[in-house]
Amino acid sequence: MGFTSLPGRAARCAAALVVVALAASCSAADGAAPDDGGVVEYAHEQEPPCVHGGWVQNAYLARQYLDNLVSLDSGGEVVPWLAQRWEISPDQRTYTFHLKPGVRFTDGTPLDAAAVRANFEHYLDPETQNSTVFAYIGEYYERGEAVDPLTFRMHLTKPYAPLLTVLTQGYFGVQSPTALARGTRANCEQPVGSGPFRIESWERNQRITFVRNENYTSAPANAKHQGPAYARKLEWKFLKDPTSRYGSISSGESDVIYDVPAIDWAEARERFEVQQYITPGRPVALNINASRAPFDDVRVRRAFAHSADWESAVRASFFDVVPYNGNGALSRSTPLHDPEFADAHRHDPAKANGLLDEAGWTERNAAGYRVKDGVELKPVIVYPAGAVIGPEGVALLQNVQQMAKETGFHVELLPATQSEYFGGKYSSPDSYNAITGYWTSPTPGLLYINWRRRLPERPNPQNNTFYDNPELERVISRANSTLDPAEQRTLYSEAQRIISDDAVAIGLYTQTTSLAVRPGLRDVWIEKSQGEPVFHDARFVR
Repeated sequence: MGFTSLPGRAARCAAALVVVALAASCSAADGAAPDDGGVVEYAHEQEPPCVHGGWVQNAYLARQYLDNLVSLDSGGEVVPWLAQRWEISPDQRTYTFHLKPGVRFTDGTPLDAAAVRANFEHYLDPETQNSTVFAYIGEYYERGEAVDPLTFRMHLTKPYAPLLTVLTQGYFGVQSPTALARGTRANCEQPVGSGPFRIESWERNQRITFVRNENYTSAPANAKHQGPAYARKLEWKFLKDPTSRYGSISSGESDVIYDVPAIDWAEARERFEVQQYITPGRPVALNINASRAPFDDVRVRRAFAHSADWESAVRASFFDVVPYNGNGALSRSTPLHDPEFADAHRHDPAKANGLLDEAGWTERNAAGYRVKDGVELKPVIVYPAGAVIGPEGVALLQNVQQMAKETGFHVELLPATQSEYFGGKYSSPDSYNAITGYWTSPTPGLLYINWRRRLPERPNPQNNTFYDNPELERVISRANSTLDPAEQRTLYSEAQRIISDDAVAIGLYTQTTSLAVRPGLRDVWIEKSQGEPVFHDARFVR
């Protein structure tokens, strides 16, 4: 159980894209003295298969024990972290980072330019590859160079405008090269960083215990304080069931919980400090498999997109707590999101019926479903139950299933376990017609990851729509390389138009990070690159 004290107040009030609901308003009482120590009990949702990896759940953990070269502040600006300053060459292909002196990993290894270079080599090596790091920079990274102990130089094959912003994400945290040399299993269970906490133990299916790094000196410029964490220990518990998770903070067994259930939102705002951050990147969306019937026909994809009232389904399922995000290409909080495509797939049964008639689905069977050449119009939608799609999301899909029936779609909802979804069971083009997913990222450059073509010589497992459009790839690639803001806006908007017009992604709702924090605990905050909870500044007050 965590320490309890007087009712808490947020250290700061609401900022852009962050909603903070307080049981009491901000006041001078926020200057209360912190207790030196205490154990923060945090209840999280998902447990990844390894502590470090390429899923956003790994990034949440990384923020507690790893440091990055740079960080993203509340205004979306890249600020110093391990790199005190940096220069970019005129041709935009060389980045020189000047590192903070005196930093060591918690195993005593110096954090120097050679260590940074070793990390990039490790993350991009085919034998030890971090798939997400590779997806972002594998095509751009040429080599790393340790110019001197505190100067790391990154050479690129071609300009990559989002690079600094990309490096703020937890996947790019710097690990001890001494620890990396131990091998895959050790680094899966107990990676070593230089961050505010170190990993003491991992009890699978229960918790990861972090203890304070007493020698911590390398907090990012946007941290609320410099030096070691206030909390002596962080107990990161895994409580997958949302009812149990909310119950744990209500009963005092947890000080902070992740993903406040929509049904409990109003009560939580009365009792706790509630923070909600709309993460940038792609929203939770239906990614349509364009390579397989019936959705290999753009008319059928468009018909499906107009067959349901997606917005009303989202609002009803999430009680207006989580916003609708109709643009399936980018989340509304992503830089250069184009609102023009937020309502492109408006509910229009007449249009949907006309498109299906045009595509040859003119007959209906006794159950009312469309039939063509003796085949029923029965798309299979795979969703990761409890891993990406919670109870509210399941209710949303069931609502859509009923609405689409009126147009003649016999939608089959197929729940997948976390291990099935992330383990590759649904990675082939014949395994689904549509699949739900999202991608957290602070840059619209992520579009290149999700929409680059899948070619034999250039595989791209992140393109789970199997949509092969060379023009879309060209547009996004140009946007990623240009430094002209106006050209970036034009090109990224064009990419969103193509995705919307061809109905290969139907936006559902924003991916969000929400936290409920018990009174007496201050300065838990959500970082801006992908909504990672930060506990370095968390302090109990008396």
